[in-house]
Amino acid sequence: MNTEELKTFIFLSKVKNFTLAAEKLRIAQSTVTNRISELEKEVGKRLFSRGSKNVKLTEAGEIFLRYAERIIELQTTSIEEMNALSSHSRKFSIGAINATYEVYVKPLVDECLKDNSVTSVKVMLGHSLDLIQQLQDNMLDMVFSAVPLNRLGYVCDVYDEDRVALVCGKGKNEYPDGISKEQLAKIPYLMCDFTLSETGVFIRSLFPKNHIFRLDVDNSSKLLPYLENGLGYSFLPYKLVKAQIEQGTLEEVALKDFTAPKVTTYLIYRQNYDAKRFLENKFDDK
Repeated sequence: MNTEELKTFIFLSKVKNFTLAAEKLRIAQSTVTNRISELEKEVGKRLFSRGSKNVKLTEAGEIFLRYAERIIELQTTSIEEMNALSSHSRKFSIGAINATYEVYVKPLVDECLKDNSVTSVKVMLGHSLDLIQQLQDNMLDMVFSAVPLNRLGYVCDVYDEDRVALVCGKGKNEYPDGISKEQLAKIPYLMCDFTLSETGVFIRSLFPKNHIFRLDVDNSSKLLPYLENGLGYSFLPYKLVKAQIEQGTLEEVALKDFTAPKVTTYLIYRQNYDAKRFLENKFDDK
């Protein structure tokens, strides 16, 4: 099994056509066929089911795809780290969910890069479980997560606690005396998927099953322009919208007969990793 076979497999899983894969990869179609055939021999399973024109992943192929992508990611990360050694004496790889990046991670990165030429920083944004997996694969040094990790060999600290606030554009609040749980299900709500966190479960529970939201996006910061333009309401971490509330572009809507849960941000890293060096601005190479 080699990386070219894996890359061809991953690409074919996306385009689902041998001819198109060959054209895009600029190789002969027979090369694509041979690489997939060799890969299937090595894993001992059929990875694709063939149709008259297109192919699709088998159940085994779906499982193998996740591992193939991780293998390629690990290879890329290892090369990046080795290259970084030549020009930077210290390299940090940080994972963060979107809701925590603007509030917690960006200020740390800004401080790290300020007047500092010996440090390289890589930031990966994504969902908590994906980032935790990358941490366990040694692709990340630390993760700011909405989901805790209780596993031997890892430190999982509560980094900060916040609350979620229901906000809308300034002057667009139709419930100046507060909104009830019943009324909430009827408003033009802009959804940010907080996935497996307690906050995500809470927000989903406020709406009927299979509810169609006016907008559904997985990056909380992307909601701010829509909210500021008065296009709906959304629950967001208070610290994420605090500046906009103080500046008068957003306003908070009071909750009448229910309360929103706290938002907990966890900092997760390996036990032998010196996270304080990044968190406390110790960026020299001593």
